[in-house]
Amino acid sequence: MHVRVLGALHVEQDGVDITPSAHKPRQILSLLALNSNRVVPNAGLMEELWDDNPPRSAVTTLQTYIMQLRKSMAGAMEVPTSVVVKENLITTPGGYLLRLPPESIDLHRYETLDARGRDALDADDVAEAVRLFDEALRLWHGTALVDVPPGPLLQREIVRMEEARFGTIEKRIEANLRLNRHSEMLGELRALCMEHQLHESLQAQYMICLHHCGRRDEALAAFRTLRWSLIKELGLEPSVKLQRLHRAILADDPILHRTPSFFRLPPAHAGTPERAKTPTPVSVNATEKEGGERARGKPSRRRKAQHRRRRG
Repeated sequence: MHVRVLGALHVEQDGVDITPSAHKPRQILSLLALNSNRVVPNAGLMEELWDDNPPRSAVTTLQTYIMQLRKSMAGAMEVPTSVVVKENLITTPGGYLLRLPPESIDLHRYETLDARGRDALDADDVAEAVRLFDEALRLWHGTALVDVPPGPLLQREIVRMEEARFGTIEKRIEANLRLNRHSEMLGELRALCMEHQLHESLQAQYMICLHHCGRRDEALAAFRTLRWSLIKELGLEPSVKLQRLHRAILADDPILHRTPSFFRLPPAHAGTPERAKTPTPVSVNATEKEGGERARGKPSRRRKAQHRRRRG
């Protein structure tokens, strides 16, 4: 069996498409595939299907959905259903287990390529890292499980997979910038920054790209826009490292010519505190200053925490 979850759900057995058409069997098969070779408890499957409001017939209905999946698999394999029960979709005490070779699910292949890419990047084999990240991202065909209506368990899995993809994109950008491919990455970075307006690491990479392409004024404008957005939305100043990058661009510091990526920016000079209580002055108009002061009131603690986790 081959399962694709990095995009629309697709399940194939011996060349036959056996992707369920009904919503709930799609949820069950997706959850079993994402936890392949591990037992998924009945309680977890019922929570996925009905959240905290299962019907009285939940156990019987779940068994019916499992029987339907087994029949589809057996038909494609041209074997009795009893074979599937014993070897493929197995009943265990308290749950079910889908037996799959790891390489038969695209998520496993993606995670393997991503890990190899990170190892190559850490070893300074940057060109190989780019190749591996590109190959990993080519396995994606849209949002994970885009055509499966998720319950609470699948929703968590989808968030995890999407965060992993975003991390791969970030690493791929870093690797390309380390190969001095600034002009080639400019368009992609701009689009990502428009989508993730408060993501400091992406915005910093975009600023460095612009600077390396001789567009220093646009790099400074990008910082002003980011700072204004952070103050307005979260009541936060940019990170100290991003403020150092801003000062370096302002001064056209020669160190930037030796710094292809934000993550390669050297630490502050000895004796310079890495955290400053007073924010770096930034040229903004009076309206922005006034609006910034108003926006500092009571930003969401949750948004602040989420932003800190995403900072470079």
